[in-house]
Amino acid sequence: MVRVVIDREECISCKNCWTICPDVFEEDPDDTKSRIVEEYRNAGDPATGDVPSDLEACAIDAAAECPVEVIDVEE
Repeated sequence: MVRVVIDREECISCKNCWTICPDVFEEDPDDTKSRIVEEYRNAGDPATGDVPSDLEACAIDAAAECPVEVIDVEE
């Protein structure tokens, strides 16, 4: 498992992360910002999640394409 953290306050809703890695990220319909898909959220927190290792590369690719660098992937 890897921990994924999004600084949602700084998210600009560019769509890169959920386009690149829709198994981990999705658009929040309430504020259009990125959030972790419900399956992987920690205690319901849309900004943090524990993602299976097989999705690590996808999450890293999405983080790398974030123009405001608000996604952290931690091992």
